[in-house]
Amino acid sequence: MDRRGYGASGDADEYALEREFEDVAAVVESIDEPVVLFGHSFGAFISLEAALWTDNLRQLILYGPPIFSYRDRESIHEAKLPEMKALHDAGECEQMIVFFLREVAELPPAAIEEMRAAPDWQDTVDSAHAVFREIRAETEYEFDPARFADVDIPTLLLSGSESPARFHVTVGAIDVALPDSRITTLEGQGHAGISTAPDQVSEEVLAFIRESG
Repeated sequence: MDRRGYGASGDADEYALEREFEDVAAVVESIDEPVVLFGHSFGAFISLEAALWTDNLRQLILYGPPIFSYRDRESIHEAKLPEMKALHDAGECEQMIVFFLREVAELPPAAIEEMRAAPDWQDTVDSAHAVFREIRAETEYEFDPARFADVDIPTLLLSGSESPARFHVTVGAIDVALPDSRITTLEGQGHAGISTAPDQVSEEVLAFIRESG
């Protein structure tokens, strides 16, 4: 789905994370049978929260949800968000996206260049305003494991072996919080495995769907 502010979806003047959760849950609820929900990065974070808003999930697959620690949130607020805002306000949207991918998502240069060469790169640049507001909202989010104690949906937690350490910490925390989850590490991949190794990601996803369905 195109989340609000992206692609063919509309937008609103006011923004709140809760509306993102509701949007995903609404799409899930609109389908007449239990759904397999897959989310990557911010989409994984939104999908995790959306699982609290719907009973129509069969399986949940989360690749690298970026839930920040207090130290990470402070660092982003103090040093990285101001730079992103300055670039955005100056109309330097592509530079802002590259800065975000390098300094916040911590993608290596090769992965960033691969994304810039993809056909949908301009769509990403055009959504710079959404990226900025999302990272600002996300740094105000605090993960409470107790809220997910009853989310007993079979869940696959994906992480790249080369992903930054904080993603592994987050995946571990979510695994502890969820009653029915397992972690799979994509060897040789980082946070952008859906772009750099789509076949490898697809194999893991399909194997999980078959085994836990």
